[in-house]
Amino acid sequence: MSTQTALTQLSEIAERIKEMRDIMGWTVSDMAEKTEVSTDEYENFESGKADLPFTFIHKCSLAFGIELSELLEGHKTAHLSSYTVTRKGQGLETAKEDGIVIQNLAPNFRSKIAEPYWVRYEYSPKLQNHPIHLTKHSGQEFDLIIEGSLKVQIGNHVEVLNEGDSIFYNSGTPHGMIAVGGKDCLFCAVVIPGDDTKEEEIRGSIASAGNTGKLICEKFIDTDEDENGALRSIKFKNTENFNFGFDIVDEIARQYPDKLAMLHLDVNKTERRFSFRDIKHYSSQTANYFKSLGIKKGDRVMLVLKRHYQFWFAMIALHKLGAIAIPATNQLKDHDFVYRFNAAGVSAIVCTADGDTAEFAEKAAEQCDSVKTKILVGGTRCGWHDFDSEFCLFSRKFERTDDTPGGNETALMFFTSGTTGNPKMAAHSHTYALGHFVTAKYWHCCERDGLHLTISDTGWGKSLWGKLYGQWLCEGAVFVYDFDRFDASDILPMFKKYNITTFCAPPTMLRMMIKEDLARYDLSSIHHMTTAGEALNPEVSRKFSELTGLTIMEGFGQTETTLTVCNLAGTVPKLGSMGMASPQYQVDLLDPDGNPVANGEVGEICIKTSDQVPCGLFLGYYKDDEKTKECWYDGYYHTRDTAWRDEDGYFWYVSRTDDVIKSSGYRIGPFEIESVIMELPYVLECGVSAAPDPVRGQIVKASIVLTKGTEPSEELKKEIQAYVKAHTAPYKYPRMIVFRESLPKTISGKIQRNKL
Repeated sequence: MSTQTALTQLSEIAERIKEMRDIMGWTVSDMAEKTEVSTDEYENFESGKADLPFTFIHKCSLAFGIELSELLEGHKTAHLSSYTVTRKGQGLETAKEDGIVIQNLAPNFRSKIAEPYWVRYEYSPKLQNHPIHLTKHSGQEFDLIIEGSLKVQIGNHVEVLNEGDSIFYNSGTPHGMIAVGGKDCLFCAVVIPGDDTKEEEIRGSIASAGNTGKLICEKFIDTDEDENGALRSIKFKNTENFNFGFDIVDEIARQYPDKLAMLHLDVNKTERRFSFRDIKHYSSQTANYFKSLGIKKGDRVMLVLKRHYQFWFAMIALHKLGAIAIPATNQLKDHDFVYRFNAAGVSAIVCTADGDTAEFAEKAAEQCDSVKTKILVGGTRCGWHDFDSEFCLFSRKFERTDDTPGGNETALMFFTSGTTGNPKMAAHSHTYALGHFVTAKYWHCCERDGLHLTISDTGWGKSLWGKLYGQWLCEGAVFVYDFDRFDASDILPMFKKYNITTFCAPPTMLRMMIKEDLARYDLSSIHHMTTAGEALNPEVSRKFSELTGLTIMEGFGQTETTLTVCNLAGTVPKLGSMGMASPQYQVDLLDPDGNPVANGEVGEICIKTSDQVPCGLFLGYYKDDEKTKECWYDGYYHTRDTAWRDEDGYFWYVSRTDDVIKSSGYRIGPFEIESVIMELPYVLECGVSAAPDPVRGQIVKASIVLTKGTEPSEELKKEIQAYVKAHTAPYKYPRMIVFRESLPKTISGKIQRNKL
């Protein structure tokens, strides 16, 4: 076909699109929205000034409700029921992306029971040393290699197929493939879809399975990896106006509208699947809704939404609108709300209807003049707006403007857990989201089309580590189960059922899991496991590894930071160690005088800021310069956590600076003792603290919760003491042991050692 002929055909297609738009009575803006492009782009397409991408033409056909062939050919193509012939190279091109070409070989055959495709994967040297990207769709698939070689992964099994080889498999199993052998691979893929499978899902799955294209977030991030895929350095760019809602969510929706963003299960196990297009539309509707209620740029809006899917709508909406999001737990009482409303100057609250949380919030709002707007999710209440029935009445379009916030402007605030005194408000900028790229890609090892589960309430910073920013930066999906009470036996079957690929949970919940008979559950879908929130007892890690074969990769960070010290992909973990410093931060261990300590010596974990403030570190404590200066001075942010570093650069957690026990001249960190005691099979939980002593100043006190069926006794105390003496320095053994039904914890689940 000549260049002139091709241009003529494109011009004719553009004319047919314009004619159909006129017939439908739609404006250019209407069509731009329906085809997920800007108004300027649409005008260039329709006028014939720009080449027409196939995806654009396809979206036009869907919008008009006519067959694609009618736009391409100008008439309705006959659908055949006896046979159809497709000549070499003349299949209907249905996908063309970086490194991938797909043609449908029977586009006009009526009532097909299978979809045949001609597929070419380009050889990519970059992909040879990286994990194969996995995807899935319901049904079955048959692949026959015509030219070249194809490396195929089905679940955990890998096969290399050469010319003439074939493979037949359940395509509902996560699968992926890359061309190997130094040249492109050409193969025929025959897909037998499931009952609920759409052709665009199949095409998307085949295309993404061999995806070599860049992540959208790479516009803002440069990384350098070694030959093992381990991260050596990371730099952030183009961040001056970065806004996660527009630059990531909406852009993914534009390029991959049907891509799964979230699989949500409510408390009744009702399933909801949200694509990125859904998130874009619902967040824009929510932004318009909030705007109609008077919420504007800079307003502080508290979100108390447990794990309701509306949380994700609201978060992205507030980013787009420029209001400041304040996630909070539903465990707050009225006095907790009063403190937080006044401290932050909260003007609006979006709250769950579950339980009595809204009642407590309402009582508090009556005492706080700043709270003007109350919005309820999942129910109705007098004096509250009904989110579920109202937000959906608003436009799905919310445009970026010249004054849309981004970059270093404040985007969200988190209240710290407040183990001592009132909680502080850690303020974060819009670029904080980018800081979690390392969290998701190199620690969680989130897969581009995988499904990640982090067990966390949306009221805590950990939810933004594992339920939003990093996972969507990696273009993966998040799994959310909106449970009321953690029950290991309830959650464990979900890994198999939903094919969860990566998993993160705090040590407390991992301890509960290993008390179950894990052998009864299929956890084979999990490719990678991580933990954070508190130090991981080595015994928990050992038991989980014995039962599942998985190594739990530990990480450390705070509400004020992103992932700071960690075991990243491509590195070899050491049991009991937090890992090494993230390349995102320069981490030093300092003594009380601010001097670096030698390897093997305990020091405070500090992040250097004198050269530049790293992406992911907080802006400071909101309206509290004094508290900010207490932890941020002399060119360092001081975490108040202590550790020691070995000769290989691995960090080993000791304690909070205010948890150190000073006994007879010794400085003793409680965590080491807790870890030893947790090795005993009859110990469920343990908290170590200081008790006053007239001779030694302080002594080690162990508060222990025993497993069901174990009776406390003086003999048991002596046994525990003897065990600790034998497994650590004798001066560290607990001279005082008390058995308790439970341990005092903060509302975030951390043990309150000052109350033991």
